[in-house]
Amino acid sequence: MQNYPAQDRLLLAVDCIIFGFQEDQLNLLLIRRDFEPHRGEWSLMGGFLRRAENLDAGAQRVVKDLTGLQDVYLEQFHTFGKVGRDSVERTISVGYYALVNQKRATAQLSERYAARWTPLTELPPLIFDHQEMVDAALAALRYRATHEPVGFELLPEKFTLTQLQRLYEAIFDQPIDAGNFRRRLRKMDYLEQTDEKDFSESRRGAWYYQFLPDQYADARRNGIPFLLKP
Repeated sequence: MQNYPAQDRLLLAVDCIIFGFQEDQLNLLLIRRDFEPHRGEWSLMGGFLRRAENLDAGAQRVVKDLTGLQDVYLEQFHTFGKVGRDSVERTISVGYYALVNQKRATAQLSERYAARWTPLTELPPLIFDHQEMVDAALAALRYRATHEPVGFELLPEKFTLTQLQRLYEAIFDQPIDAGNFRRRLRKMDYLEQTDEKDFSESRRGAWYYQFLPDQYADARRNGIPFLLKP
């Protein structure tokens, strides 16, 4: 700070909105804050950036420190800087959202911070402007899910078309016409039907599919757009 003695002190934080999908619901991973202010209240995963790390590394560290999860898909989506958003000190926060396979992630969660999955429709009051962050992250996720196959991060490696439809219905919070949805899916060369079936919902069973990232990369290089929306 010696070279900029007249400049105000600002803190830089990263906050991570971690989405999961289970039982046809889009869920959010929250923790109880263990220090003041707002000790014991519900919070997103957040922390201050360290001097020697870049933003992406800081976001990954925060997620690992608070949940135990590593190598999480993270997408930077917005910066939050309203004056007074933090009641202690002037703080700018860079928001990231993460998409994880909830079942696999739950098995890795650290018990240290009492992290809990909560349906988006049942969120408790959150500290500071964290609800605003959640709303902005959901808007960003909806846009990305329309134009890129990021939603597959929330599913197991093998999934049925019904599971995929329910995921998109949860992301967009509205019903989707099954016929139109499946017609769009059939045009995607990077969705492959496996030789396995899911018999959990019917005796006839439903074919499992898998997403092929290399084929999707080829489609992008050839200018074939991804467009999947309600």
